Amino acid sequence: MKFEDHKTLSFTNWCVENRTTIYIFTFIITLTGFVVYNNLPKEQFPDIKIPQIYINTVYFGTAPADVENTINKPIEKQLKSLNGVKHIKSNALQDVSVILVEFTPDVEVSDALQRVRDAIDKAKQDLPQELDSGPTAQDVNFSEFPIMNINLAGNYSLKQLKEYAEDLQDAIEAMPEISRVDIVGALNREIQINLDLPRMQSTGLTFNDIQMAVQSENINVSGGDLKVGNVRRTLRVKGEFLDMTQLSNLRIRTGTGAVVRLGDVAEVTDSFEEQLDFARLDNKSVITLNVIKRAGANLVKAADDIEVIIDKMKESELPQGLDIRITADQSERTRADLHELINTVIIGFIFVVLVLMFFMGIRDAIFIGLSVPLSALVAFVLMPVLGPLIGTAFTLNTIVLFAFLLGIGLVVDDAIVVIENTHRLFNAHKDWTIQQAVKAAAGEVFVPVLSGTLTTIAPFFPLLFWPGIVGDFMKFLPLTLILTLMSSLFVAYVINPVFAVTFMGRHEDEKEKHDTSIKAIMRPMLILAAMALVGYFVDRGIGNFFVIILVLFVFNHYILTPRILVPFQDKLLPALKENYKKLITWLIKGYRPVFAIVSMVVLLIATFIIVGIAKPEVQFFPSGDPDYIYVYNKLPSGTDALTTDSITKVIEKRVFSVLKTEKAMGIVNSVISNVGKNAGDPNNPDRSATPHKSKVTVAFVKSESRDGRSTQELLTKVRDAVAGIPGTEISVERESTGPPTGKPISIEIAGDDFDKLQLLEKDLLKRVQNSGIEGIDQLKSDLVTNKPEIIIDIDREKAQREGISSSQIALSIRTALFGLEVSKFRDAKDEYPIMVRLKKDDRQQIEKLLSLNIVYRDMNSGGALRQVPITSVANISYSTTFSQINRKDQQRIVTLSSDVLPGYNANEVVAQIQQLVNDVKVPSGYTVKMGGEQEDQAESMNFLTGAFGAAILLIYLILATQFNSVVKPLIIFFTIVLSLIGVLLGFVIFDKTFSVIMSGVGIIALAGIVVKNGILLIEFIDELRERGYPLRNAIIEGGAIRLTPVLLTASAAVLGLIPLAFGITLDFVALFRDFAPNITTGGASSVFWNILAWTIIMGLTFSTILTLLLVPCMYYVNEKVRDKWFRKGKQEVVNPNWQNETI
Repeated sequence: MKFEDHKTLSFTNWCVENRTTIYIFTFIITLTGFVVYNNLPKEQFPDIKIPQIYINTVYFGTAPADVENTINKPIEKQLKSLNGVKHIKSNALQDVSVILVEFTPDVEVSDALQRVRDAIDKAKQDLPQELDSGPTAQDVNFSEFPIMNINLAGNYSLKQLKEYAEDLQDAIEAMPEISRVDIVGALNREIQINLDLPRMQSTGLTFNDIQMAVQSENINVSGGDLKVGNVRRTLRVKGEFLDMTQLSNLRIRTGTGAVVRLGDVAEVTDSFEEQLDFARLDNKSVITLNVIKRAGANLVKAADDIEVIIDKMKESELPQGLDIRITADQSERTRADLHELINTVIIGFIFVVLVLMFFMGIRDAIFIGLSVPLSALVAFVLMPVLGPLIGTAFTLNTIVLFAFLLGIGLVVDDAIVVIENTHRLFNAHKDWTIQQAVKAAAGEVFVPVLSGTLTTIAPFFPLLFWPGIVGDFMKFLPLTLILTLMSSLFVAYVINPVFAVTFMGRHEDEKEKHDTSIKAIMRPMLILAAMALVGYFVDRGIGNFFVIILVLFVFNHYILTPRILVPFQDKLLPALKENYKKLITWLIKGYRPVFAIVSMVVLLIATFIIVGIAKPEVQFFPSGDPDYIYVYNKLPSGTDALTTDSITKVIEKRVFSVLKTEKAMGIVNSVISNVGKNAGDPNNPDRSATPHKSKVTVAFVKSESRDGRSTQELLTKVRDAVAGIPGTEISVERESTGPPTGKPISIEIAGDDFDKLQLLEKDLLKRVQNSGIEGIDQLKSDLVTNKPEIIIDIDREKAQREGISSSQIALSIRTALFGLEVSKFRDAKDEYPIMVRLKKDDRQQIEKLLSLNIVYRDMNSGGALRQVPITSVANISYSTTFSQINRKDQQRIVTLSSDVLPGYNANEVVAQIQQLVNDVKVPSGYTVKMGGEQEDQAESMNFLTGAFGAAILLIYLILATQFNSVVKPLIIFFTIVLSLIGVLLGFVIFDKTFSVIMSGVGIIALAGIVVKNGILLIEFIDELRERGYPLRNAIIEGGAIRLTPVLLTASAAVLGLIPLAFGITLDFVALFRDFAPNITTGGASSVFWNILAWTIIMGLTFSTILTLLLVPCMYYVNEKVRDKWFRKGKQEVVNPNWQNETI
């Protein structure tokens, strides 16, 4: 064909004619992309903001049953009428109400929060008026977890340590990246008025008398302003207490008119609140600062700035003897993961360029390879623009980086097809200029390239609508890939053609120019040597970089090109094409095409049978060895913090015993213990004070520094070691490797009557225990009924006869026991509560507490003051009650949950339990179902199945539009089936674990990737037939010509993922700085992503090989069937000169 007969693209033509403009534009994009990249906040995983609202209410002295009735039910009543509510979960604990409202994914977080606040306002009229705190509503933000712990220790009092901690807290909270800093293990200052009960009652003094007196005297009030001369001065009445002596000397008038000195009836002390939380680091008491960053803030920068602040304060403000140690620094894992993934991206890029070199030569390979960083930089430029449109700011995290890694082999596809076609046309048409070859090549393949890119994007488009936590966690994968793939299309048709015009030469010319003498490379060697020398004056790494380039340049000149690349291109590649042509010629004879197609159908059926027999292990999210071990300890509700701390020390001792026995202390970074505060599961929305809970955290060093030790084995040994401590419930967990989900085994029993719920609970526990199902760790119920309780039962008839209300009695007991904040004591730094209560000896004895007199005026006796002891109007009894009452969607719920032991298939274990659940007779109005991780897994599987169907439909629409055919898209769809065979057989043969999320996303991604090969084949075969080629010859020649781009695109995609699949990392910074590449395998990030990588590698490899064989067969059969049944009487139009055509 003549150049004039070829289709061209006007915008590519313009770019070729205006190359200077394109080079300037490319420079601007590169510069802007690097700036955006450097400024993107860096974190391990995306900040997840989901429409879940947490409501917290504190009401001290209230039992769980009363919390349920007086707080949870009234609020739930208003919440259930809100639009968009998916689930309402509530927990009634001692003193605390926790409600979690989950909205459907279409509801914005801010809108959900406002709806909940409106509902709370409506419910307030039905809530107790004397609530201590709340109800407060806030959104559930998973960035609210600490990014590091700063531990303070030294030979100082807790009061001094707290002052140092508060100084650090103030400095760190001033950072824009930090939301707040919580102090754990410190004593909180409190001014205490501890009343002596006998003295108090002998004087007739009441709590109310003391409250009114303190509030009246401890004042600081503005009295307005006064003009004195020419100046207006403000008047201020200053009557605040300056010290404890002034407060002790306070005179209080009783109801009888007597005056009592406060110090005569009470101990007034400047003391501390009862310690409800403790912190230890490696068995030493510390004060811990938990640092929490703002959503979307740069985690790595925040950690760096905090270290700078600590160093500065050590030099200027903090004493030298203060030991400050940072633990659980999330930035370390984030740096390691980002560093590892970035290096993996570079290795993948190198692999892609290497495979391009074999097919296209070094020069073409390099400027095609440049499409990878250029596409990424264009995507970076677009991220700040796209962020506000989708309502979520982009950050540089492992999800985004993996999307770039997955895209390495995909973004070069467009450039490969365009440049390979340019290379072919330029070498086939000796009379064409390079400009003509570029224009014709771009126009010839534009439709298949556009179609291929759209079909690759199509499967990722439905993933943008993935609902729930998992969807919010994963959505940056399709977003980044779609951005990058669209950018690659731009690069392939705007920038790469300009590179081709500038750098591409004819194959014969390149061979003739390759002079292997030293003279031919002397000039570039001297230039590189000079640049290395100059580089060493600036930085050793720069100098080393140019030395490595020099070595590679020499290696290429003498070995790579003349001895490897040229022989491959001149001998192996032509031989491969020729043998492929012979194979296709043999395949499309007689009934062989039909036999080949039927064989694949049989293989597909056999594959499903093999998978059913082999039953590969299935997990929700992939996980490797843990970086952290968490030992959660839960004592009966009501246990005080000191008792919990003593049990925690026993647990610590056993943990250290395991670590020392196993000689594992060398791989342990720290062992941190928390009692009370921050002692619960971070994925549990219960944020109440929990003095009966504790947590021991074992933090390990980086995986590459563990000398091959398995931390999973240590977790198992720790679990065995801490088992059997009487009176406590202990669970051993690992850190979450993905978005938070429930337990693998979770049985939810819902209904209203606790008696029936308990019967069902005991029945299910008995069935599971007797079933002998293996793999269950510890199946436990969250229904605890042994919380000790003292019930004060008021005799209303007696109380009313005395003129005393129930609220008076309750308030008096509450003040005596818990105390009442009557005012604030202020000093130069802060303000502290002034608390009134009975002294410890009086309030800790129930008999003395109940002997408390209720003082009131008896109006029937002329207003005389009367004192009536509580015991005369109330009785007491001892019992046990529920420590926590859980509800879900206005029903009480009991949950049986457990982890699955390592080595067991969670899905198989759950399936066996489900059979037991199905056999349980459930009363009307009650339900028993599987929840937790299985519920999340089922939702994700349903979505992924629907997304796969939507992807198939989108791909079919694109292909049907391109080919204007119903059948040809179905031929290409067969390549998706082929990829599925490869994936399933690969998991069985290589004994890989199937991940619901990662493998599911990989299969959906494959649907778009593998169809590219079929599009390239069928598009070119159709074009040859339009030129008049006979059917068989069009298939044979079209397949042979498209063999190179098919192998190139598939090889690039596979090789780009090989480093991640094997966890290969190479430290390029160390390589250039010290010539120490530090090559490692099995990195931490590969554990999370290698299943997805293997899914694509196995599916694409198998599909590519069989696509090259079966698509020609299916095309041939389709055309023959159409000729026989739908084109009767029509002769095939053949160009008599087709053999003389230059393809």
